[in-house]
Amino acid sequence: MRATVFHAPGDVRVENVPDPRIEQGTDAVVRVTHACVCGSDLWFYRGISRWEEGYRCGHEWMGIVEDVGSEVTSVKPGDRVLSPFAFSDGECEYCLKGLQTSCVHGGFWGGADSDGGQGEAVRAPLADGTLVKIPEVVADDEALLKSILPLTDVMGTGHHAAVAAGVRAGGTAAVVGDGAVGLCGVLSARRLGAERIIILGHREDRLEVARRFGATDVVTARDEAAVEEVLEMTGGGAEAVLECVGVKSSMDSAIGVARPGGTVGFVGVPQGSEELNLGRMFGSNIALRGGVAPVRAYIPELLDDVLAGTLDPSPVLDLTVDLDGVPEGYAAMDERRAIKAMVRVR
Repeated sequence: MRATVFHAPGDVRVENVPDPRIEQGTDAVVRVTHACVCGSDLWFYRGISRWEEGYRCGHEWMGIVEDVGSEVTSVKPGDRVLSPFAFSDGECEYCLKGLQTSCVHGGFWGGADSDGGQGEAVRAPLADGTLVKIPEVVADDEALLKSILPLTDVMGTGHHAAVAAGVRAGGTAAVVGDGAVGLCGVLSARRLGAERIIILGHREDRLEVARRFGATDVVTARDEAAVEEVLEMTGGGAEAVLECVGVKSSMDSAIGVARPGGTVGFVGVPQGSEELNLGRMFGSNIALRGGVAPVRAYIPELLDDVLAGTLDPSPVLDLTVDLDGVPEGYAAMDERRAIKAMVRVR
């Protein structure tokens, strides 16, 4: 089959790799129909995180089951399914707590040891704990499938930021970052009932999506200027802050705009943001919660809302490519020509 393979920073290629096959009774083989390029993929694409030549790419995907192992009971060949960006057994201590990203038997798609979603097919280990069946009523409704696809990562991650930050009905939330996760954070804050939603971002096309998603205020200043603007407009800061980037400046801004007694929900993959302003956090009793999002725990409720027509994160997918176009998808996102690329595999 064909799949996306990392070779060097700025160099991802679609090439032939071995076909996936059932190796364990808990496996499924899924033919990929839709996938994405993620903002976190840009860390290895830019050479910021260390990847090795030959690693497989892509952790956001959905498709149609082709084969299942002898122990799989939740899905069967022909079922349309989506997958969170991490696979998990659904049975360990952490899975039962809704923390599937810490599953003792789990892992993440792509890299050295797993198939990546940016390819024609995937061997899905721990299928019963991982895959979520999409109702047959969806069939080949491309618009609806496009709305479901962000649930594999960015919508669930934005939701995790909002939950971790303690967004509440009638409250005020600030979202740091106007990428796909930040935009989904805006959507999540609105879904949870926030009355005022402030987004800190810089690109007008993305901020327009944020407004459509429910942002009531837009701050385009950077760093300290942005912090001062939010503090002034809110009379002391936001009670719930969603950090959706992962770099030092975004974390500094998130902590800076938090109201005393507030909470920062952080979901941006840390890239230099590990040094925290503990003095401000200590002095203002600001809590920090979040981390890698247990998307599998959130998919059922989010999927219900998508199917009911009350949730549609699809506008973050503003570029569509085929499998051969995956390298262009990476380049477009790297150059800020696209928010997020959808890969229509078949």
